[in-house]
Amino acid sequence: MHINRARVACTALLALALATLGLAGTAQAKLVGEFVNFANCDYHNAETNKCIRSITESGEVILGSKTVTIEKPVTLQGGYTFPTEGVSKFVPATNGESLTKAAQNVPGGLLGIVPSASSPPLVKALIKFFTENTLTAVSATLELAKPATEIRVSENNLAAKSGVALEMPVKVHLENPFLGKSCFVGSSGSPIVFKLTTGTTSPPSPNTSISGAGGTGSFTEKLRIFNLKGNKLVDNAWSAPAPTGCGGILSFLVTPIIKAQLGTTTAGHNTAILNNTIQIAAAAAIKKVDETNP
Repeated sequence: MHINRARVACTALLALALATLGLAGTAQAKLVGEFVNFANCDYHNAETNKCIRSITESGEVILGSKTVTIEKPVTLQGGYTFPTEGVSKFVPATNGESLTKAAQNVPGGLLGIVPSASSPPLVKALIKFFTENTLTAVSATLELAKPATEIRVSENNLAAKSGVALEMPVKVHLENPFLGKSCFVGSSGSPIVFKLTTGTTSPPSPNTSISGAGGTGSFTEKLRIFNLKGNKLVDNAWSAPAPTGCGGILSFLVTPIIKAQLGTTTAGHNTAILNNTIQIAAAAAIKKVDETNP
């Protein structure tokens, strides 16, 4: 009973915080302090309700039989509109990088050899040397598969820890000297669609339910910026199409090999876990700060 009451109280506090952003405080000097984090938000756009900067600092993406650990930060930045039926459309970042590109290492590289966790350190080091060197290493970069305007945000679901908080069409760019520059899993015509939640998932088998986390909220800059630390967005019900364009002119040979290495990528075999630090501020508040000392 006490746990349920605490959960309801935290949910109500987060919802109230998101709803009232921008109503407190007065203007300061031009984009100083933490406001500089929203420099790429189109806060002058009349359609922009709030600006967001979310940094995925860790987590993992499991694509079929491959697990890629997020070791390099990935930033989602821009704004979002006033909600319609609880869902807001994304407003792209002004610098064209709504989702920054950070190449992550694919364990096992091109050969796909990954030592077991119980392997001796020397064995692990040798396998890593031979499978993740300049020629055999493979990187995976998460990119938007469609325009950023196709991203959807729900503050209500983010706060309530139920339903889709962030929907994002993406593709995975696999790179290696042998794979060429056009090896992708997902495309604009057939994207991977993350439907990320802070709640609990209901995936098809063999995956089982996993849970996200809302995180801990606080205000800075005289209550005008809402900070959410320890946020965890998850989805393990998505499907992914077969890889395409791998190997350049030898694509007809290389692409099937990559497909075999990935294994089954239908729904129930993939997972995305994103651990984030999020900042949100009202576009009106940022604009006021910007215009105070032009």
